[in-house]
Amino acid sequence: MPTYQELKAEADSRWMALVSEKPWIRVGAAMCGQAAGALETLAALKSRLTARGIDANLDAVGCLGLCFAEPIVDILLPGGSRLLFSNAGPDAARRIIDSYVAEGRIPDGNVLGYLGSPVDGAPDLTSLPGMRLQKRIALRNAGHVAPGDAYQYLANGGYSALRRALSVMKPADVIQAVIDSGLRGRGGAAFSTGIKWSFLVRSPGPPKYILCNCEEGDPGAFNDKGILESDPHMLLEGMSLAGYATGATNGIVFIRHGHDGPIDRTEKAIEQAYDLGLLGDDILNTGWSFDVEVSLTGESYVSGEETALMDAVEGKRAMPRFRPPFPAQVGVWGKPTNINNVKTLSYAPSIIADGSESFSEIGVNKSTGTAIICLSGHIRRPGLYEVPMGMTLGEVVNDIGGGVPGGKKLKMLQTGGPLGGLLGAESLNIRLDFDEMRQAGAILGSGGIIVADEDTCAVDMTRVLVAFCQYESCGKCFPCRMGMEHLLEIIERIARFESRPGDAELMRSVGETMEGASLCGHGQLGFGPIRSAFQHFEEDFRMHIDERRCPTGSCLRPALEIRNTRPYAVDFTPAAMPEPAGAANV
Repeated sequence: MPTYQELKAEADSRWMALVSEKPWIRVGAAMCGQAAGALETLAALKSRLTARGIDANLDAVGCLGLCFAEPIVDILLPGGSRLLFSNAGPDAARRIIDSYVAEGRIPDGNVLGYLGSPVDGAPDLTSLPGMRLQKRIALRNAGHVAPGDAYQYLANGGYSALRRALSVMKPADVIQAVIDSGLRGRGGAAFSTGIKWSFLVRSPGPPKYILCNCEEGDPGAFNDKGILESDPHMLLEGMSLAGYATGATNGIVFIRHGHDGPIDRTEKAIEQAYDLGLLGDDILNTGWSFDVEVSLTGESYVSGEETALMDAVEGKRAMPRFRPPFPAQVGVWGKPTNINNVKTLSYAPSIIADGSESFSEIGVNKSTGTAIICLSGHIRRPGLYEVPMGMTLGEVVNDIGGGVPGGKKLKMLQTGGPLGGLLGAESLNIRLDFDEMRQAGAILGSGGIIVADEDTCAVDMTRVLVAFCQYESCGKCFPCRMGMEHLLEIIERIARFESRPGDAELMRSVGETMEGASLCGHGQLGFGPIRSAFQHFEEDFRMHIDERRCPTGSCLRPALEIRNTRPYAVDFTPAAMPEPAGAANV
C-alpha cells in the first residue's frame, strides 16, 4: 500500500492539474441542489460543453450552505478567478458556458460572487452575510471538493490528522485532545465527547464498535446528511480517530433507508478509502487496522436514540433498551460500543490536526467550537450555516437568514427538532449555547431552526409537533405510549375550540409523568414543545380556550382535513389513494 507521503504527492499533483490546466466547473448537487434542479443543470452543462468542443472538468459537489441560491454553478478558469452563479437552471447554464467559459465574458444575471482574485462587477462571496459570519470547520470542504474523489480531500489536508495520530500520538493523547477541546456531542444531549470515548477504552475487546448515527429524522434538520453528501471522507477520518483512540476495531455508519445521496456518497468514499489503504488492514503501513461499513436500516424517528439504533443495526425493531448496562459495556451484538453522530465525529480531524486550542478558543462558556444550523421556514435565505457557538439567535435569523420575508413579523422559532421548544420573538438575544438554550425552555439539539411568521398559530404549531412525536413513539414504555396519545387528544380539543376545564393542568400532569417515567428521551422530552408554548405563547392558548377563536385562523380547518395532513392519520386504502398520473394510458 502507498505511504501517506505518496498519497499526498499524488493528490497535490492531481489538484494542481485540476485548477490550472482547463476550466473546472462545480455544481452543488446535494439534496437542496437537486431539489432546485441541479441534475438538469449538470446535464445542460455537459451537453453544452460537448457542443462547443470545450474540454473541462465537471464535478458534482456538496452544498456551500447557501441553499436559497441553488443550483450554484462554480467556475474556475485556468489562471483566472473563481466565479459562482446562483439559481442557475439549464438555460442559465448554457448562457454561462457560451459567455463566460467560451469567451471570458460575464453574462447578465445569476452572478453570486467571486472567491479568490477579484472579478469586476461581482461581489466578494466571503463578504456576503451568509458566508462572512460563518466559521467553517466540519463544513470547510463542503461545496469545494468533489465528495467522490478522495484525492481532492487529501489535497486539502485530508487524513493528515489520522497520520499524526498514528505516528506521534498515543490513543490516550487523542482522547485528551478531544477532552481539552471541549467538544460536546452535537446530537442533542451535549455530553463531553472525549469523556464518552474514554468509557469505551475501559471495556475489553476486540471487537469494539464505533457507531455513527445519521438517522437524522428531525423535521428541519439536514446537516448530518449535508456532511455525508459534501465531504464523507471527513467523517471516515473522524471515525478512524475515534477507533484508534478507543481501541475499536469496526465502524458502522447508520443511515436511514431511502436517503440515497448520503448513502451512495458514503459507500463510494468507503470503497475509495479501502483502495488507498486508508481503511482495512495495516492502515498507512502502521500495523493498525479498522473497518467501516454502512448499515441501511431504520425507518423511525426513535432509531436516532442510541440504544434503539443498536437494535436497528442488529435487524430488530428499533426500540430503546434499559440501561444499565450502557453501550460502552454491552452494545451492538453485545459488544462494547460508542455512538456519536456525524457532526461530532467530523470535528475530530480538525481538533487533532490543528490542536485542541483551535477549537476550544471558539464559542462561549462550556459550549465550544461551532454549531451547524439548518435554517428553514419563513426566512429569506434558508440554508446550512456553520457559525461560532455564542452567536445569538437574532444574528442567525436576521443577519445570516435575512429575516422574515414579505414584510411579516417574526413570531416564533422552533428549535432542536420536534422534542425541542418554541421560542418567541423576544428570545432573539439567546445565544447558541447548550446550557443557555436549555434554561430558556428549548434545546439546540441537532441544529434545526424553523422560523415562523406572525400568521402562524402557536397552538397549531404545537399540535403538529405533538402529532409527530405521538406517531413516532415506539410504544415500548407505557408513559410515552399513552402519554403522547393523551397529550395529542387534549391539544386537538384545544385547537377545535372544544377544550374542557383543567385541560392545561392535565397536560402538565401528563407531561411531568412522562418526564420522570419514560424509558428514553422521546418520552422524557415529549412535553417540551407544550411547556415552551405555554411559556411563550400563553395568549394563543387563552384565545382558543376562553374566546374559542384562533388568532390566525389556521385552526379553523375541519378536523378531518387537519388529521389527514399528518402521517399517523393518512388513509392508505386503495379507494383513498389518488390514481397515478398517466395510469389511464398504461
